[in-house]
Amino acid sequence: MPKVSQQYRDARRAQILDGARRCFLRNGFHATSMHDLFAESGLSSGAVYRYFASKEDVILAIAEENMRDVVSMIRELATKRPQDGVGAALSEVLDVIRTKHADDELGGIAVLVWSEALRNPALAARFDESLQQLRADLTELVREHRTRSTKRQDTTPEELAALFMTIIPGFILQLSLFGPPAVAGVEDAVRALWPN
Repeated sequence: MPKVSQQYRDARRAQILDGARRCFLRNGFHATSMHDLFAESGLSSGAVYRYFASKEDVILAIAEENMRDVVSMIRELATKRPQDGVGAALSEVLDVIRTKHADDELGGIAVLVWSEALRNPALAARFDESLQQLRADLTELVREHRTRSTKRQDTTPEELAALFMTIIPGFILQLSLFGPPAVAGVEDAVRALWPN
C-alpha cells in the first residue's frame, strides 16, 4: 500500500473537523453522534477513527485549534512587534477573532466549548492551559510596551492582561450571540483607551 503524505493526512483531518464544526453548531455536542460526524465529513468510520478515537477528541481538537491562532498571534505581537501599542495589539486580536468568526464561526464553537468545559475536566484542563498561555503572552505584551512608556503606571502587567482576558471572551460572546453589529467599533474603542 502506498504511503500517505502528510498533506493528505492534514486535509483529511481538516475535513473531519470542518464537518464536526457544522454538526456541533447545528445540534450541539451532546446531540451529535459519531455517525453524524461520519456522514457530515463524507468519510467512513474507519477513516474518522484513524484521526480521532472519540467525539471528545474531536471537541478537544476544535477547541485547541480555535485558541491556537489567537495565542500565536499574541505571541508574535509580544515578541516581534513590541513597538505596537497595547491598544493596537488588542485591537488586532479582536480583528482576528472577528475574521475567524466570519470564516468558521469561531464564536459559536467557543461558547459551546466553554459550556462543555464546565462538565468535562479533560477539556477544562486543556482549555485552561491555552488560556494561561494567552494570559502570559498578553502580560509579556503589556510588559514590553511599558518598558517604552513614560506614563504613570498604576496597574501591573498581570492586572492589565487579566482585564484583556475579560474583554476578549466578552467580545466573542457578543459576536456569537448578537452578530457583528453588537461589537461594531470595539476595536476603535480599544485603540482610543490605550493609544500607545
